[in-house]
Amino acid sequence: MGGKRLTGRPGGWGGAGTAGGEHSTGVNTDDLQHLVDRAAVSDVVIRYATAVDSRDRALYRSCFTDPVTVDFSSWSGRPAATMPVDDWVSSVFAVLPGFDATQHLSTNHVITFDGPDRATCVSQMQAQHYLADQPVTTCTLGGHYTNRLVRTAEGWKITSCTLTVTWVTGDRGLFALATERVRDRQAG
Repeated sequence: MGGKRLTGRPGGWGGAGTAGGEHSTGVNTDDLQHLVDRAAVSDVVIRYATAVDSRDRALYRSCFTDPVTVDFSSWSGRPAATMPVDDWVSSVFAVLPGFDATQHLSTNHVITFDGPDRATCVSQMQAQHYLADQPVTTCTLGGHYTNRLVRTAEGWKITSCTLTVTWVTGDRGLFALATERVRDRQAG
């Protein structure tokens, strides 16, 4: 494409097109930008899961706007809240590093756009949490995420994350044990 490229960032197309959004190759740049944006939105949602499982705090933080709205009420019973992104990241990393392993799967991304700079991604999820030294070693959640994203100067970011848990297997108590492990490590 002659060195010109699309990005998931403001400005999109890297060069001038012809009238009607067509580049001189006859490719509709609006359609191409839509595909680039879909991929970029999906990448953020996948990066969220990857960051959790790799315990990469900076990568996880990079997924969100500041502030961020979080609704995990279907799991925690606590109401949705808008908070500084660092508070959200701290709350997640007060629990998850206490597990021996986790695996968060994000599939079937259905992405819709509300204008050029807003998107919603609904994705199916399954999240496995493992503690080896317990009688019941796992707690697995299934359901879906509804992530609302905005285009920023740094690319697409999640501005609102809603988790809808539809099923759970295993021991929910593992979360309290994982939290204790994190506190013990920090104290010791």
